[in-house]
Amino acid sequence: MILVAVVAATAYSAARGGTLAEVTQPASAAICDNVTQHSGYFKLTTGRKHYFYWFFESRSAPKTDPLVLWMTGGPGCSSEVALFGENGPCSVSAAGTGTIRNKYSWNTRANLVYIDQPAGTGFSYGSGLDHDEAGVARDMYDFLQQLLQAHPSLQPLDFYVVGESYAGHYVPAVTHEVWANNKALPSGAIQINLKGRVDPRLADIRSGSTSRVTRDERHIISRARPWPTGYRRDGTSVGNGLVAPEIQYQYYKDMVVSTNGHKPAVGNLTHAAMQAATPACIAAIKACQAVAASCLVAIEVCNAALLLPYQASGMNVYDMREPCEKPPLCYDFSNVATYLDRAEVRAALGVGQRKWSDCNHVVALGFELSGDWMQSYEKKLPDQLGDGVRVLIYAGDQDYICNWLGNQAWAQATSRRRTAPTLRPPARCRGWRAASKRARSSRRTASPFCVCTTPATWSLATSQPTRSRCSMPSSTARCEGQTHRRGGSA
Repeated sequence: MILVAVVAATAYSAARGGTLAEVTQPASAAICDNVTQHSGYFKLTTGRKHYFYWFFESRSAPKTDPLVLWMTGGPGCSSEVALFGENGPCSVSAAGTGTIRNKYSWNTRANLVYIDQPAGTGFSYGSGLDHDEAGVARDMYDFLQQLLQAHPSLQPLDFYVVGESYAGHYVPAVTHEVWANNKALPSGAIQINLKGRVDPRLADIRSGSTSRVTRDERHIISRARPWPTGYRRDGTSVGNGLVAPEIQYQYYKDMVVSTNGHKPAVGNLTHAAMQAATPACIAAIKACQAVAASCLVAIEVCNAALLLPYQASGMNVYDMREPCEKPPLCYDFSNVATYLDRAEVRAALGVGQRKWSDCNHVVALGFELSGDWMQSYEKKLPDQLGDGVRVLIYAGDQDYICNWLGNQAWAQATSRRRTAPTLRPPARCRGWRAASKRARSSRRTASPFCVCTTPATWSLATSQPTRSRCSMPSSTARCEGQTHRRGGSA
């Protein structure tokens, strides 16, 4: 049975002109997993925008387990890509006719909500599309308020934001918006519990094995405060994210000729050209921080000099060991599109006749033309860190596009120039207990960021499904055990 409920305008939305949110409860056992779940649309108060979401209760303790918001990057890529291909309760069969339960799903110990944003992404639609992080943050705060007011049982839960790739822009912006509004709560708004406690039951997660494993993962962990070795309790998390382009773009010239598990992607002449082009690229990105009109120049100069040479090699930007089989994403999500186009699935999700797409390149173009791409968002983190919100940054060592070298560099740079007066640096670098001999931790420094690594690629949940639950910002699971290899994700 498919249950459909209509939720009246909430106090928060009513104060901003009113809205009507339609929420559906799918026939869960037939669609994906057997937990209670909700999906459908919330009409935002910030324009004619309808945001699609899919919520899954925790398989363990939904009344007390934390609430985790997942944001896929792009910009303009759907979070169903992660739901079905990375960390969600199920995957889609090769033919797109059904789903397969994922025993490593993050909803093993958390309530999960996947969001298609901004409008135009996945199933979401509307006018007045966002093209920068100010719009993303504003609309996501609106969405979160409506979600929490429509589902009061979620209000007291600890809240975490996680994302990957271009969500390196989204996550700092959204968490900062939540943090700032918690300081001065808008009329009718709910206080969002961004600073979470630790749930010790997460330590029950055990290592496992799967025939789908074909990859490694390197993790870069940045933390605001120390905690017992092998345990995690972060408030927000970004995987292989583009957070600080001014720093990260400096490392493409190094990553392109690296040999940690893969061959150099370019020859000596191309590498020399990339080295020579890097200073001009970084100068253009610096100019973008001061003059928005110069950002488009930075995108053209930098991407032509540092991304196109790698793409011309024919290798996968997300896994430097593999060829790009289906440009531009390098992976095939046609089975997901087939499944989400089934009439019974559309009816259960409450999306009507709307077609799903993995990524919307018109949305992506809007962010490029606005200059948002080259803006740095690590500046959104220090005040949150100083207020006790913990941050995890992880990256796969086979990924080129948002590589681990750049992520490590910006995390360390942000540590050195932090301004929040209440930061408490860790006494030592307490990282994951990695089984691999290649695991290592950064040098011990008085820093709010502790960088620790262990072998791996771009999608942690696909590469190491057991370990990926340790990367959940709310997780206190021991991050140790077998090194997994897994493939087939963007």
